[in-house]
Amino acid sequence: MNIGETAKASGVSAKMIRHYEKVGLFPEALRTESGYRQYTDREVSTLRFIRQSRDLGFSIDQIRELLGLWQDKRRPSRQVKALAQAHLQELDAKLQELHAMKATLAHLVDHCHGDDRPDCPIVDNLANEQRPIPDKAPHRIRGSGLQPGRH
Repeated sequence: MNIGETAKASGVSAKMIRHYEKVGLFPEALRTESGYRQYTDREVSTLRFIRQSRDLGFSIDQIRELLGLWQDKRRPSRQVKALAQAHLQELDAKLQELHAMKATLAHLVDHCHGDDRPDCPIVDNLANEQRPIPDKAPHRIRGSGLQPGRH
């Protein structure tokens, strides 16, 4: 199969296939005499595995580890589970951060008049690190300069 057919069969774009080859996540394809990449059904399965791993938010390094575990038929499932559990904890932390960001932004939107007046708590908070955010937002938003607890 050429790269276009492989992309269609795997659900991974040709650009991403090349990227995965470049970063060493996926082996470089064999080439025809004219230089075209050629892929097997096994490689399509590997690309599907990579795509589905990316769809679940695994990082390139985590996928590299998962691929090694997938290809090792004698692996203990506890290794796979431990990797997945660690990723699940990362997702939970991201969700908490997103909820805090949403609460902060919702509070700021609620307090912006949205009329012809120039004063606006949204831009004020974005512009001034010293300006705190309301109690409703339980966590500091990393890198934003927004802090909970005061209004």
